[in-house]
Amino acid sequence: MHKLITDIEVLPATQNEGNTPTETILVSKEENTGKNRKLYIESYGCQMNFSDSEIVTSILQKDGFDTTSDVSQADVVFLNTCSIRDKAEQTVRHRLQQINFHKKKKPEMVIGVLGCMAERLKSKLLEEEKIVDLVVGPDAYRSLPDLIHEVDSGQKAVNVLLSREETYADISPVRLNSNGVSAFVSIMRGCNNMCSFCVVPFTRGRERSRDAHSVVREVKDLLANGYKEVTLLGQNVDSYLWTSEDGTEKVNFAQLLEMVALVSPDIRVRFSTSHPKDITDEVLYTMKKYGNICKYIHLPVQSGNSRVLE
Repeated sequence: MHKLITDIEVLPATQNEGNTPTETILVSKEENTGKNRKLYIESYGCQMNFSDSEIVTSILQKDGFDTTSDVSQADVVFLNTCSIRDKAEQTVRHRLQQINFHKKKKPEMVIGVLGCMAERLKSKLLEEEKIVDLVVGPDAYRSLPDLIHEVDSGQKAVNVLLSREETYADISPVRLNSNGVSAFVSIMRGCNNMCSFCVVPFTRGRERSRDAHSVVREVKDLLANGYKEVTLLGQNVDSYLWTSEDGTEKVNFAQLLEMVALVSPDIRVRFSTSHPKDITDEVLYTMKKYGNICKYIHLPVQSGNSRVLE
């Protein structure tokens, strides 16, 4: 079992400005949960899941994990899942059966299901798939090191709490399987369109827009590292609307698109996904104005046939 807390150090009482001793502080010296351990992660479904996997990897690398492309060498295996159709979930269940072969050889291997399937089924997934050790929804990835520690101590772990604030804006993604040319940049999370056929509002929560300036900083960093193209991601990018904490600044999607285009004429800009009722003339005019914004709109059209949707 991996030991988390190695010892407790008692610090002497400190003095405040009035020379009155403050309370004694206990500080735990913790080892990284991932020290000398390897992470393997697979992503299913939409581009947002692939982007989220890069965020997950960043969180766990900071906790000491290395990554591996060989599932048999992994200490922790994550499947970042999709729930948009039953077939997507069945694919994950089949993959879990395959991974069970490796877990039988390596019983200490931690198996986790992340993403929309985790959010939809919650703890029920632990009952249905005995191989699974932890279930984590899209808004709870910061808690992964603690949840892995719970599993190390012999428990099953679940965190599927949805957030109205989480955008992971402060986390620099680890580019997985990168070609060094194009990269995803998440600009918002969730969706407020309660379409009768779609599970996204229930698995990814309400819309939250990321700080516009953090988006621009990420794009500048990608450009500095040689990337030539970025795709701005969201369940519904046209609903993007960021307001600064003091309320003095508001940025809609067309304005964000312009801010990103102005980073450099040498970087191509794409975005996905749009919603027919939310895309605006302002967005179209911005696309026309800047030559480095690709003249392409990912505009999904759903079937009108109830049998197909079911």
